[in-house]
Amino acid sequence: MSILTKGKNFLECQNANERIKIIAWGENGFRVVSTPNGEIDLTCSALLPLESKAIVNIEGEIATIQNGKIKAIIDSSNWWNRSGKISFYNDKDELLIREMDSGGALIKKARLFKSIIGGDYRLTASFEANEDEKIYGMGQYQQDILDLKGCNLELAHRNSQASIPFYVSNKGYGFLWHNPAIGSVSFGSNTTEWRVDSTKQLDYWITAGDTPSEIEFQYSAAVGRAPMMPEYGLGFWQSKLRYSTQEEVLEAAREYHKRNIPIDVLIIDYYHWPRCGDYRFDSNFFPDPKAMVDEARSYGIELMVSVWPQIDVRSENFQVFKDNGLLVQTERGIDVQMLFLGNNVFYDATNPKAREYVWRKVKKNYIDYGIKLFWLDEAEPEFGTYDYDMYRYYSGSVLQQGNIYPREYIRGFHEGEAQDGENTVKLVRCAWVGSQQYGALVWSGDIHSTFQDYKNQIVAGIQMGLAGIPWWTTDIGGFHGGDVTKSEFQELLIRWFQYGTFCPVMRIHGSRIPHTKIFKADGEETEQTGADNEIWSYGEDNYEIMKKFIGIREIMKDYTRFLMKEAHETGSPVIRAMFYEFPNDEITWNLKTQYMFGPDILVAPIIESGSKKRTVYLPEGSKWIDARNNQAYDGGQFVEASANIDTLPIFLRDGKQDYLIGKI
Repeated sequence: MSILTKGKNFLECQNANERIKIIAWGENGFRVVSTPNGEIDLTCSALLPLESKAIVNIEGEIATIQNGKIKAIIDSSNWWNRSGKISFYNDKDELLIREMDSGGALIKKARLFKSIIGGDYRLTASFEANEDEKIYGMGQYQQDILDLKGCNLELAHRNSQASIPFYVSNKGYGFLWHNPAIGSVSFGSNTTEWRVDSTKQLDYWITAGDTPSEIEFQYSAAVGRAPMMPEYGLGFWQSKLRYSTQEEVLEAAREYHKRNIPIDVLIIDYYHWPRCGDYRFDSNFFPDPKAMVDEARSYGIELMVSVWPQIDVRSENFQVFKDNGLLVQTERGIDVQMLFLGNNVFYDATNPKAREYVWRKVKKNYIDYGIKLFWLDEAEPEFGTYDYDMYRYYSGSVLQQGNIYPREYIRGFHEGEAQDGENTVKLVRCAWVGSQQYGALVWSGDIHSTFQDYKNQIVAGIQMGLAGIPWWTTDIGGFHGGDVTKSEFQELLIRWFQYGTFCPVMRIHGSRIPHTKIFKADGEETEQTGADNEIWSYGEDNYEIMKKFIGIREIMKDYTRFLMKEAHETGSPVIRAMFYEFPNDEITWNLKTQYMFGPDILVAPIIESGSKKRTVYLPEGSKWIDARNNQAYDGGQFVEASANIDTLPIFLRDGKQDYLIGKI
């Protein structure tokens, strides 16, 4: 028989050795923690400490706890579910989600812990599937599937994959899997199952809300919100693989200035250093960083430099990292975690001493020259084979703690700059729950230059916003395989550039073909450079189109600043699923190739090669103005929108942001 206990903000169930605790946590939310044996650990991997009161009632073998709009019931009255079956309801007594039934004689367990060597557990947490449920969020996966119902997702990071295990349901709730362990989730038609290979306890958080925006507000309050975006995040960012010398950087800056084209940030990519882990410029190619920074800033341009967490075994800092235990530990085999222009091992970003040591190097060799913006690449980290069971962090085994690495990586830079009262944007290739509060601008990784990859990013950006990451961007044009001489790629680039104008940050980048070999001063071959990637590199016609859209980005700055303020204060995504603004219009829950840029601008990118038109849905309840020709439409209908190569369909909700009319 279960023993039920209540407190002012919690309900606890003791079932033999297992303990379950449901705690009121934040507005309309619960944290649920269960351990198969021993004390419950309320240390938070992502949740912020939030106090909430609850109404708790116990009657026999049934207990309830209510926090605002959400109620949980533990029912131990059924002989087959003696361990206590948990169900969640909203304030209308509508079922949101409940644990899987035992199946009678099948004797299944909704909270299944299996002991493994070392004393911890494999865990499977199973919930009943809701009929007609739609599921959104979960971070960045390289697919163009918006409704994740029916999907199997890996709970692990890879280059271009960011697992952020929070979803929003059309049933009126949000669910956070509060566990950084490597695992998977299946949103099946019969059950939803969360699985991890090694953990100590079950831990999740759930909230109820009447609209997606209310759910997002409550979730972001529970895990943290992005700071206010600085001004240089609102304009155009120039990047390429790679500016290999100081003079190349300044040539690009000077030409943009000469052409009177505003750019806010110019990025110096990787291998500007002698070895990975040196954390400094190679003085043979960057002889006077301060002069470089000062000249770029005189044009209104901030410089950003790439930083990697890999430490080459030949780096001047490697022995310090190794002797002081600041590296990720390899459990077995040869201690090489990534092969790339040398044998590399990652520094352990979960170790505060490692974060502090790297920051000291960065401050001395970059910040003291005036550089304050950093591109934190390889943030997953990119283990050469993603054999997660081979590695161990300061915080624990990668199997149990692996997904926190990108957040702790960016945290080190945030903590360092906070000492000087700074609040900068950090461009980072991966994220986990809470990364946003440290100024994470996530970009979607080393994707390919194809229309399919382009379509994938539209979905990825929407899902990342719902998962709590409002600052997000892509390599405009894709990273791999873009041949600057091919008309097919130029078309893709222009369509992507138009889409990028209506992303949280507008940034062009890529490893353009053809490449050129680069050699160090001593003749050693180093990382190559790609073809030119400035907007005048693709011919006069394409130049004029891209110049036009940089101008559009400039005139939207007041609006974009407003969107960033909303993200900072309420957790609202900058790019939003259509249903986020129009949850009562059922059609909007199925639209994956159009989105809202904030509340007022409907963006419908051209996503097919050779296409000059597309179908756009205009949600009911609003009037819509075509920004290209000022034509008005009633909401609640599909329209065919034409779009030659120099434009894309943009519709203005109730005619707002009308300064765009005629500019698109």
